[in-house]
Amino acid sequence: MNPTQQFEEIYEENYHKVIGLCLGYVNGDEDLARDLTQEVFIKVWQHLKMFRNEASISTWIYRIAVNTCLQQLRKKKLLSLKIDVVDDVVEEKLSEEKHYQNMYACINLLSDVNKSIILLELQDMPQKEISNIIGISHEALRIRLHRIKNQLSKCVKNERL
Repeated sequence: MNPTQQFEEIYEENYHKVIGLCLGYVNGDEDLARDLTQEVFIKVWQHLKMFRNEASISTWIYRIAVNTCLQQLRKKKLLSLKIDVVDDVVEEKLSEEKHYQNMYACINLLSDVNKSIILLELQDMPQKEISNIIGISHEALRIRLHRIKNQLSKCVKNERL
């Protein structure tokens, strides 16, 4: 298989996971998520020959995606952007889009590492792979996920994170 065919296969297998991850980092901004996803795959193409097979290709791509998203957020200073939390009682029947916006707003309040963990978890990535990407033990990851989910539950219910 030539490099172009290899890249096309990698792209097809990972595009939806990467754009989903990017959407989480940019609070659902589809245009910015597409730009970041394109940047991720440009980096994958440029560095594919250097991939050492020490982890799965998808783990490597996720690492590139997480780093690319964090770099972009730092550039635009979105990490320091304060998110206004609505004081009104949340209506029982929020639209799906509103629910996702609330969830992403709460996710954006998390630390960079915790944000990465929950976004990878939401992409149904195996926990062992997440622990490899983040660089912590599987047990430590499980404990962190439990704490993150509790924080997000409180936040979505309009309690403090």
